[in-house]
Amino acid sequence: MNATIIPNLVSTIIPVYNRPKMVVRAVESVLAQRYRPIEIILVNDGSTDDTASVLNQLAERYPKEIRVIHQENKGPGLAREAGRQLAQGEFIQYLDSDDWLLPNKFEDQVNALREHPDCDIAYGISRVVDQNGTVLHIPGKLTDRKIAYLFPTLLVYRWWETASPLFSRSIVDRVGPWEGRYRLEDWEMEARMGQYKPKLIHCGTLVSYRSFHSGNHVSLEGSVHDRILDEYWLLPRLYRYAMRAGVSRSSPEMQHFSRWVFMRSRHLGQLGESEKAWELLQLYEKTSLRKTTDYYLVKLAAKTIGWRATGQLCRLVERYKSGNSLDKK
Repeated sequence: MNATIIPNLVSTIIPVYNRPKMVVRAVESVLAQRYRPIEIILVNDGSTDDTASVLNQLAERYPKEIRVIHQENKGPGLAREAGRQLAQGEFIQYLDSDDWLLPNKFEDQVNALREHPDCDIAYGISRVVDQNGTVLHIPGKLTDRKIAYLFPTLLVYRWWETASPLFSRSIVDRVGPWEGRYRLEDWEMEARMGQYKPKLIHCGTLVSYRSFHSGNHVSLEGSVHDRILDEYWLLPRLYRYAMRAGVSRSSPEMQHFSRWVFMRSRHLGQLGESEKAWELLQLYEKTSLRKTTDYYLVKLAAKTIGWRATGQLCRLVERYKSGNSLDKK
């Protein structure tokens, strides 16, 4: 059961794994918000260093604002879910422990949602910086653009940073619990929101920084095999939620998605994941408006020589094409 909702309160949920220094900066950026009331829920996801004691010290220093949860390592999705279950805010902010907010964020975004009661999500501009504070991307992804709905752009990629949006409690509760995964769980959650077509409002200001550093990044860890399997898990879900949101099969975003699905089916075959490769090939057949010659050749080869050999053959062809392309330059 979720906690009782307190009107006007903004709940910030921060999952933490082995980041005792970075999380302090994240917490301080929330405490520095001009907006009140706020609460911060820190979820220690089985850290093996001194993160737990750092979080306890923060809670002792700011007992009115901060609560701490300690759990065994379950990944960022279930860490956020543990925080969501305790959150009492009318508004929900998810914040990664290595990122931080600007002091105007909650004020600007709550005001935007109040002024546009038909909207469930307010977002603003994010910047990406390295560990020295040097700005790498202005803005981060598409956060400077006014986009009315999560789909169809979510079919192409996750087009904002985690810290950029502020969610109304109603949309957060409507989509239900986070998935217990270590990667792509945030994209899936936002796509699940997107199926309900919540309206977005851009607050028009810079609101957050994403840090790209040499420390641990859960989203970047894992083997190539693991990461392709993560996409295999995500892709059918993106399609299902996009269909519920009314995305047209003929849209450029859907056709881009279709090509992505076909590429991953070949990669799964190359990895020996034959059943999964067939599943994604069937998804490609559902989504593609115009089947390519490559599709017919791949399907025929998979039936005759098997997916692994087909995948290896595709890799050789791709290398050949790439080499010829370079020779012509």
